[in-house]
Amino acid sequence: MPALVIAFIGALVFGAHLFVALFARTRVPDVLLLIVIGLLLGPVTHLVRPEQFGSVGPVFTTVTLVFLLFESGTELQLGTIRQVLHGSFLLSVLNFVATTVVVALAAWRVAHVSVGTAVLMGAILGGTSPAVVIPIAAQLKMGKHSAAVLFLESAISDVVSIVLALALLDGLHAGNVEPGKILGALVGSFLLAGLIGAAGAVFWSNLLSRVRTLQNGMFTTAAFLFLIFGLAEMLGYSGAIAALVFGIGLGNVAWHGALMSKRFPTLEPVGLNSREKGFFAEIVFLLKTFFFVYIGLSIRFRDLSSMLFGLGVTAMLFVVRVPVVRLGVTRTTTRMDGSRMAAMAPKGLAAAVLASLPLQQKLAHGDFIQNTTYAVVLFSIVLTSVLIFLQDRTFVGGLYRWVFRGFAAEDAEDNEEAAQT
Repeated sequence: MPALVIAFIGALVFGAHLFVALFARTRVPDVLLLIVIGLLLGPVTHLVRPEQFGSVGPVFTTVTLVFLLFESGTELQLGTIRQVLHGSFLLSVLNFVATTVVVALAAWRVAHVSVGTAVLMGAILGGTSPAVVIPIAAQLKMGKHSAAVLFLESAISDVVSIVLALALLDGLHAGNVEPGKILGALVGSFLLAGLIGAAGAVFWSNLLSRVRTLQNGMFTTAAFLFLIFGLAEMLGYSGAIAALVFGIGLGNVAWHGALMSKRFPTLEPVGLNSREKGFFAEIVFLLKTFFFVYIGLSIRFRDLSSMLFGLGVTAMLFVVRVPVVRLGVTRTTTRMDGSRMAAMAPKGLAAAVLASLPLQQKLAHGDFIQNTTYAVVLFSIVLTSVLIFLQDRTFVGGLYRWVFRGFAAEDAEDNEEAAQT
């Protein structure tokens, strides 16, 4: 049995590289194919169950998210962040509010759950998954500004979803929801987690040149990343935001290094070199491969009515996503990038994990919340993949570009970037 598992792991890694090459030719995202493998192993054939991984499963998904956010953060330049932060925040708010309202109304009016439970469902499904958005956006080779907006939107909305859903769950369990407490938790989670990540980046960038002299010291940056994440989480803040800011800090050493050198001339901060960046890219590729298979394993088909309700909710969310993107991004965004962004509203494992909590706490309709959320996670990822494929291969792409008429031509961003260089 161990030999079979090891052989399967090797085949899966080779398959993941093949799926990436297949995406370049067919526009079928490797994410979808990896999830299908997980579905076949898990809910279809029952060869593997998520419970068999015990507590390792959630830890693995967290590690994957941390690496994804960190590695993507190292590629974000502060100039780009300044240009897109307002748009990312606006898009995050619009999409989160629209999603929460749509899900809550559907759950309240169609499924006949209480208003509090309906809003909780909306908060659970309010964000988009950075673990799904980041790899797909990278493979699509979108403009750097559009990709940065999507990336930051997913990171922001994921944290908002987690904090808000947990606060609502505690309030419903205690019978008293406190808006002021929720707002304070959100602000603290973002700002203080960001400070932890920034301080960690300044400290580590000044230590990194010495660490490189250690034998087998390549993984020390990852170890420090885990410390940053763990510290933020133990203090009650967002470890994900801390990891993201830590990556941004190491990717922009020239900026904060210039500020530090004026006050502390002896300091010599350095960023990641090409070898270290390649190392992290390989880790992210491997973790991403197993992560999406694990998502497929985690989907559960227990209740046909919940699955159908989840399918209907997913369809509504993708319809609402179109006007949200039109309102949330600038007209300098190309029509193609606008179309891509409108097709990306995937939910991820964070939503699935949050959905399991109401059932664990014996909240009314907890089983319905869990089953519906699992369905939306599955259908949203599948629909994202299908829409991206259809945009390149069928008339669907023309329909999306017609919706985004008035936005920039496809080559506008390329011309702008060439002029800047």
